[in-house]
Amino acid sequence: MKHLPVQLYERDKILEACLSVFARHGYKHTSTGMLAEAAGISKALIFHHFQNKKKLYLSLLEHCYEKVGTSLDTGSISEQEDFFAALHLYMSRKFEYYRKHPDESKLVYEAFYTIPDELKADMEEKFGDVLANKDQVWDQLFEKVPLQEGIPRKYALDLIRITFEHLDTAFFADLTNGIIIDEPYMDNLFEKIKHFCSIIRDGMEKEPS
Repeated sequence: MKHLPVQLYERDKILEACLSVFARHGYKHTSTGMLAEAAGISKALIFHHFQNKKKLYLSLLEHCYEKVGTSLDTGSISEQEDFFAALHLYMSRKFEYYRKHPDESKLVYEAFYTIPDELKADMEEKFGDVLANKDQVWDQLFEKVPLQEGIPRKYALDLIRITFEHLDTAFFADLTNGIIIDEPYMDNLFEKIKHFCSIIRDGMEKEPS
């Protein structure tokens, strides 16, 4: 394979070239050779720019995470007064971004939901504070929700997180299995998000007559 001059390969261009490889094969099954081939450069140049596969992956993940955060405009979410309206808005934006940027989304999903053991310490160091701050924003917004007597606030929020992690998992299973993520699919997903929010807010058991 003919390699183009080194100066054409800025870090961002290498990252973009390697994105689809990690998205398709996952961290564990991606080799440095596969990444070098995708970028059109030698393995030696991969090592020169990023030292090893792990550092390239973490750099790419940081690159994608920043783009996702900018697109979701999480700052505007924290300004919402109603927790469930904020949740619906956030989830709708997130899944629309997933649909438009499947490779980035697969990478972020793998890193935060099915993280390889060898990356756990690095992920905690790089993203631990960011994720803790994000959780704190949601915790503070949920504090405004008046709960029925006897319902522990922590358990209620845990249930909400579990519910919407299920939607993430189901979406990426469909994406991985080749299900067409078209407008009808997204309309159905947004309707599901709305109903989930409504059920959690209002409860599901009918009051006795």
